[in-house]
Amino acid sequence: MAIFLHRVGRLAFRHRWYVALVWAAVLAFAGLGALKAPEASDQGFSMPGIESQKAFDLMEQRFPGTAADGATARIVFVAPGGEQITDPGNKQTVEKTVAYLADGTQVAGASDPFRSKTLSRDGRTAYATVSYEVGAKELTDAGKSRLERAVHSAQEAGLTVEVGGSALDAGGGPGGGGELIGVAVAAVVLLVTFGSLAAAGLPLLTALIGVGISMAGILALSHALDLSATTSILAMMLGLAVGIDYALFVVSRYREERARGRAPQEATGLAVGTAGSAVVFAGLTVVIALAGLAVVGIPMLTKMGLAAAGAVTVAVLIALTLVPALLGFWPNAVLTRRARKGGRTEEQSTRNGWGTRWARFVLRRPLPVLLLGVAGLGVLALPATDLQLGNPGDEAKPTSTTERRAYDALAEAFGPGFNGPLTIVVDARGSTGAKGAVESVVQQVGGTRGVVSVSSARFNEAGDTAVFQAVPSTAPTDEQTEKLVTSIRNDRSAIESRTGVTFAVTGTTAVDIDIAEKVQSALAPYLVVVVGLAIVLLLLVFRSVLVPLKAALGYLLSVLASLGVVVLVFQQGHGAELLGAEHTGPVMSLMPIFLVGIVFGLAMDYEVFLVSRMREAYVHGEAPHQAVTSGFRHSARVVVAAALIMIAVFAGFIGESDSMIKMIGFGLASAILFDAFVVRMAIVPAVLALLGHRAWWLPGRLDRLLPRVDVEGEALARRPAAADPRSVGTVPGREASRT
Repeated sequence: MAIFLHRVGRLAFRHRWYVALVWAAVLAFAGLGALKAPEASDQGFSMPGIESQKAFDLMEQRFPGTAADGATARIVFVAPGGEQITDPGNKQTVEKTVAYLADGTQVAGASDPFRSKTLSRDGRTAYATVSYEVGAKELTDAGKSRLERAVHSAQEAGLTVEVGGSALDAGGGPGGGGELIGVAVAAVVLLVTFGSLAAAGLPLLTALIGVGISMAGILALSHALDLSATTSILAMMLGLAVGIDYALFVVSRYREERARGRAPQEATGLAVGTAGSAVVFAGLTVVIALAGLAVVGIPMLTKMGLAAAGAVTVAVLIALTLVPALLGFWPNAVLTRRARKGGRTEEQSTRNGWGTRWARFVLRRPLPVLLLGVAGLGVLALPATDLQLGNPGDEAKPTSTTERRAYDALAEAFGPGFNGPLTIVVDARGSTGAKGAVESVVQQVGGTRGVVSVSSARFNEAGDTAVFQAVPSTAPTDEQTEKLVTSIRNDRSAIESRTGVTFAVTGTTAVDIDIAEKVQSALAPYLVVVVGLAIVLLLLVFRSVLVPLKAALGYLLSVLASLGVVVLVFQQGHGAELLGAEHTGPVMSLMPIFLVGIVFGLAMDYEVFLVSRMREAYVHGEAPHQAVTSGFRHSARVVVAAALIMIAVFAGFIGESDSMIKMIGFGLASAILFDAFVVRMAIVPAVLALLGHRAWWLPGRLDRLLPRVDVEGEALARRPAAADPRSVGTVPGREASRT
């Protein structure tokens, strides 16, 4: 592979204009496709195979049109202190507001709270539900403005009015501010690392080009593939982070080869042949982890994983082709000013740098460093044993939003379970006394401990299916609500045997509970898949049995520790206010899967980049301890810079208002912190120091069976001298005009 990529690097350097034009054309083509593509239909979240999804599908089949994903607005009216919502003036304001909204365009209907009896027991609170004919994304600005004017008018009349539901939902997705801060921090890190504006700007430029192509491609395909608005979130996060990092490693190796006296073209070829090989395998691990999200069986998660895998693939291709092409345009600009003037080279400056000093420190005290690192991550992982999964709703939004205030007002007036009613779908097809049987189901579900009220059953036109709601006594994300759903389902066989009809539990709360259970059951198989693949890939890369096992165990430590701090902050509330998380509760159901998949790929990035330099030194004859020192001397600074960049990019998403994005950003940033600085920079060298020569042991039979993958560029070192007489011994700055 190293020989092939060496040729690719030289070819891209030599034909830089063609390479640059090809990538510009790809960007333009993707952008044009995104502009002309129809908007995504966004069919919503679905989870095949779970009971709540099957019940929802049955509702859509038996109640055609009524279960459409139209936007809704639940308007909550609260009377001033000492007054009732039924007082003449307040009642008139409510009725006027509802009538005004009912006459709006795109409105399917608006319920009058005085006719539908949606009043609180104390008489101070009422709510009206406005149903729209279109989804929230298709709701026009005029429709939203009419809703806002109606609310404002009622507020001026003296009522407290808040709006829940999806009608005013701005939709998930990155807002841009936090990400820009992350990019700015990345730029500072690159500038400090390289000491050159050009060297710092090149990885940023290529990463932004890659993200632009990926985002445009996702938008262009969103309608055809039914991609949701959240599909691009993961692709943007990873595309930006790995795009910067992969270019960073290639540029860093290029500067190293130039410091050894290589001509620009040959230095580029060697950089792509060595660092580029590591990029290919690192990117492959990320792609496999993301594509492996399909194992979970959630269509939205599968699409997010594949979209992000596409973004990572683009980042790898850009690092192998566009980066060397840009180096061809400015071969000396990425060097430090001192190197361009023939002063101290990068090779000399890192010989006794902090990376070398840190490696020697760990090599002198491997056992204490190992025990301290494992113990520290183990303590941070302890809160993960209390992990509770769920899908936070409006209660997790900031109190500055009207959706959160509407949620709180309804919970106070009608009870905490009112915001998450359970929907019971009764299938009475084939039953002779359908109405009596359904009524019996309503009574028995209503008598279940933990149910405070049930609604009247509503039948479809055929009279063979009924739907009613049961309101729990506890909040949607409360553990008692989960136990209630389990209790109702456990009593189902007895109820069905007495009534002769079948029923299923659905609704947002039940769906969230089912999703959490399915994700939890899929987590162990997914872990086995990604860890197994990690061991196989690293076995090929390092031709060692113990190094892949050590890498997999270190990865598990960093994942569990990051999951532990997510539980500590977002579930238990320690320091949550510092991150703008005003509500604590269950961890988002998909969070563990995101951490397992994404951190796996990124952890293998650092493992490949760092340990490949150690193996390179070892196969070239250095002793095990000296090989560790050499690996740190060449790679530690770049790995630290790459980790800081990833942390900055992911941390930028913590500033988003969407609780899901905030949690993902925090979890990934903490995972990179633990994996890069504790596992890879401390535990890895400590373990290699303790193992010595045994670290690189491989049984003879396995050695003969495994294909040889030259990641460390051993074949490049053995090849004859390059035909180009300028390939070695050239002083930086003298040959640029001739290349």
